[in-house]
Amino acid sequence: MKKLSKEEVTARLAAFPQWKVDGERLFREFTFSSFARAFGFMTSVAIVCETMDHHPEWLNVYTTLKVWLSSHEVAGISERDFELAERIDSLPVG
Repeated sequence: MKKLSKEEVTARLAAFPQWKVDGERLFREFTFSSFARAFGFMTSVAIVCETMDHHPEWLNVYTTLKVWLSSHEVAGISERDFELAERIDSLPVG
């Protein structure tokens, strides 16, 4: 696994319009209609994360979920973070 350069991250972000860079991490915020829906989505993400053995930093307050992705092994963003972002984006939000 290698840390992606700023240029590589910028190029990859073109395919992820809802994600942005926050320091050395990818970031996305989700808003749900209820706490139960937010928690259900988090559960779905957790299952994906376990299969990848790659886990986000996240913060949930009521109907808002904030997600940060980074690869601690490389102290920054790797291709693995974009793979997880893609899998998160494929989950139904609702």
